[in-house]
Amino acid sequence: MPQVHEDAIWLKPGQVAERAGVAVSTLHYYESLGLIRSRRTAGNRREYRRDTLRVLAFVRASQRVGIGLDRIKEALGKLPEEGLPTKKDWARISREWRDDLDDRIEHLVALRDRFSNCIGCGCLSLKSCPYSNPDDILGADGHGALRFP
Repeated sequence: MPQVHEDAIWLKPGQVAERAGVAVSTLHYYESLGLIRSRRTAGNRREYRRDTLRVLAFVRASQRVGIGLDRIKEALGKLPEEGLPTKKDWARISREWRDDLDDRIEHLVALRDRFSNCIGCGCLSLKSCPYSNPDDILGADGHGALRFP
């Protein structure tokens, strides 16, 4: 098997940011949350493994469908510490999120299909609105605007 030169594995933050379509500050933020990792050079500069690009693509795609960074971090924590994640690893995460994603899709389709009626209805009813209070679930907690300070 051919050897990959060490410099080809590690990328500078600017290179990763450009290729991933994010700001360098985003890399630092994700690193502070434990979503990605870097190493420090002898000159105390950050370097990221090339496979960080795949993790960033996963993070951005997950966020795009409404999955929060805490759940993303949980999923990434299930990937192997050493070595690259396999197709099976990514498929396992996908299976774990499938029900949640199906539920989100169902709610988004319902919102899309009824959105013009909702905006035009003018009811402002927190009791009966199927979007802000489905099935009056907040009614069991008492009277008043429970979600608003």
